Amino acid sequence: MTDFVSIPVFDGHNDSLLMTYTPELPQRSLLVRSDAGHIDLPRAESGGMFGGLFAISVAHPDQQFPDPEDTGKTDEDTSWILVDPVSPNHAKAVTDRGIREFKSIIAASGGRMAMATTVEEILDARERGVLSAVLHFEGAEAIDENLDNLNDYYRQGLRSVGLVWSRENVFGHGVTFGFPGSPDTGPGLTDAGRRLVRQCNQLGIMLDLAHLNEKGFWDVERISSAPLVATHSCVHVLCPSPRNLTDKQLDAIAASNGVVGINFCVAFLREDGKNNTDTPLETMVAHFRYIADRIGVAHVAFGSDFDGASIPKVIGDVAGMPKLIDALQSDGFSRADLEKIAWGNWMRVLGQTLKS
Repeated sequence: MTDFVSIPVFDGHNDSLLMTYTPELPQRSLLVRSDAGHIDLPRAESGGMFGGLFAISVAHPDQQFPDPEDTGKTDEDTSWILVDPVSPNHAKAVTDRGIREFKSIIAASGGRMAMATTVEEILDARERGVLSAVLHFEGAEAIDENLDNLNDYYRQGLRSVGLVWSRENVFGHGVTFGFPGSPDTGPGLTDAGRRLVRQCNQLGIMLDLAHLNEKGFWDVERISSAPLVATHSCVHVLCPSPRNLTDKQLDAIAASNGVVGINFCVAFLREDGKNNTDTPLETMVAHFRYIADRIGVAHVAFGSDFDGASIPKVIGDVAGMPKLIDALQSDGFSRADLEKIAWGNWMRVLGQTLKS
């Protein structure tokens, strides 16, 4: 290990809250060290993580989750994932339960975790040794089509929203998980989707383009006044998954002064698209290197998808983040580069987007 392991980390996406408000999944506390999952507070501290976007996502009510001990779900098999639309009432119920649990965890942390709604709050928490959590919706199904409840969610702390998950909703269309495939999988944003983009710009809510199809991406690019962001996506040239970004999309993100959080999901990293966790760090590093070389190191960051994806065994969980930082350093990234990738780029983009 080098001294680079001391670099602090802000992660652009995790699904760790799922384990606290989804009864079908094994329940665990995020405040107690565990061998299960990827993030809890003690392991975050071990890995140098001082903050991140904590997602609330809505599973389909008929979703059958695989047994976490079943290793038979390998390669490109995503047939168990339901991508059918969900009803707004179901989405609101799940989302409201997730917000209650999110705030309950913070209250029970004894000051070791804090909700953050501005960059200033994130950096203040870091100075105090507190893990900051930015509330993110992974899919906008809980938001009314006429946006009536968006202001209420903003008051509750919402500061980042993905227009879609990988399914259709009233705002737009998500990509599927088929491999190989193009992100050009359907029509663009609806009228409601375009209104949502403009209202999020006005309020200071970051828009996440991960999971959005290509036509929707270009609609946001034309409408939004904020930097373009994909919180947890990878490079389509290196792994031709519909979830990944084309070169043209990467160029647009750079032109907007935005950022791509690299997803640690092995199926979005590997050239063969397989869900094989015996994936070397070099495969992941290649995505960072490609984006840095094509559009600049200012536009690439961490977007792990911890607790929402199969990640390389060599990382294991959030405590393994220093291993990735060392691998990036070995590939030639300087200390200044790594500070940008690990946290600085997220602070810039959030600072340009969130209202003080």
